[in-house]
Amino acid sequence: MKTSFFLSLFAVSFVVSALDISYAPEIRKDFSPEPDEQQLPNAMHSAMKELPNITVGKNNAHLIGSDNRALQAAVDYIAGLGGGIVEIKEGEYVMYDSLHLRANVTVRGRKGKTVLRKADGAISPLALDGDFGEQQITLEDPTGFEVGYGVSIWDDSSGGFHTTVARITGRNNNTFSIDKPLMADCMVSNKAKAAILFPVISGYHIEGARIEDLIIDGNKDSNVHLNGCRGAGIFLYRAFGTVIRGCIVRNYNGDGISFQQSNDVTVVDCICEDNTYLGIHPGSGSQRPRVRNCIARGNGTDGLFLCWRVRHGLFENNILDGNGRFGISIGHKDSDNLFRCNIVRSNSRDGIFFRNETLGMAAHRNRLEENIIENNGKGQEAAGIRIRGHTNNLVFKNNIIRDTREDKLQRQTVGIRIEEQVGQIILDGNKIKAKIAIDDRRVSKSK
Repeated sequence: MKTSFFLSLFAVSFVVSALDISYAPEIRKDFSPEPDEQQLPNAMHSAMKELPNITVGKNNAHLIGSDNRALQAAVDYIAGLGGGIVEIKEGEYVMYDSLHLRANVTVRGRKGKTVLRKADGAISPLALDGDFGEQQITLEDPTGFEVGYGVSIWDDSSGGFHTTVARITGRNNNTFSIDKPLMADCMVSNKAKAAILFPVISGYHIEGARIEDLIIDGNKDSNVHLNGCRGAGIFLYRAFGTVIRGCIVRNYNGDGISFQQSNDVTVVDCICEDNTYLGIHPGSGSQRPRVRNCIARGNGTDGLFLCWRVRHGLFENNILDGNGRFGISIGHKDSDNLFRCNIVRSNSRDGIFFRNETLGMAAHRNRLEENIIENNGKGQEAAGIRIRGHTNNLVFKNNIIRDTREDKLQRQTVGIRIEEQVGQIILDGNKIKAKIAIDDRRVSKSK
């Protein structure tokens, strides 16, 4: 009996060995989250390495087209997936309306080869008053106005933020519907008008958008002026955290880059040139801007214009060259900014200009360090730095202020001009070469 049992056990063992069956525990891959994995602030998933991507171009692309419609379709598709990248292939694209940015979408061109060019404009007087809140306009001459085009509406009393920039959504003969209500009454008696006029790129009420390596051509000879409160080659309004990198904005009948009420905007490695008004225009409470390694040259007024309540900004390693008024203009509540290692040269008037503001509204506690301010003034005498208003607690440290032109061509005759109402400032280590190094007009001088 025992012999039979052991023979049976041996047979079972032999069969198991022959089948090479192992009883070791199964090794399973561990898919559990890593210790540092966390969900995104506004989503119920963690950050993904691979995001949606689409190409758009005239050929050999996911979307084929040569105007703003194809570009917008690509941007809206990626936005619908929660964000990602739109790559615009090389070529020139005609813009009949803005490319409207969307949250968390990167729009990227081919460096030096992707051009977004504004279409020729059209303009007409309004035939009927446009009332505040109304969403239609009636034109005397509708030539050049088409459904889907961008349009601006204003009159002689409704400029600035009261200019309406919208899209045409429908048409009945001379009457057009628009996608936004009019921002103000536009009265025929005040020369109310509408124009095919818009920013080439615009972003409203978004977060986390990026624009990279695009050339913006404003086609200014075929378009009327659009003010910087509502337009520019690139225009942002409440577009928080937007990054503009490696873009060229030129030839726009208005500002180059304007961002209004937009915190934490970064503009880096960009060029704004030959625009009819301001080069770079942060304003209307845009806090903590970062403008670095940019060039603003040959613009009609100022290279860099800080509008209202621009605070805690960094402006570094920029070139403000050959602009039609000031290199840098600072004014209304523009406080606590740092301007460092910029070159401000060959502008028509003062190199750096602090505007005339009352005590509560002045540009206090700005620092200017290690800047080169040279050869400003054309046709009239100028200062390297001119300080106006009840401005207090400015610091000027280790700047070079000079005019290197021949004596008879020198117009930057004053290094730093401090006007009567200016408060305490600090001058430390500046190197000044001018006919008058410091023109201090304060009655009580504190340096």
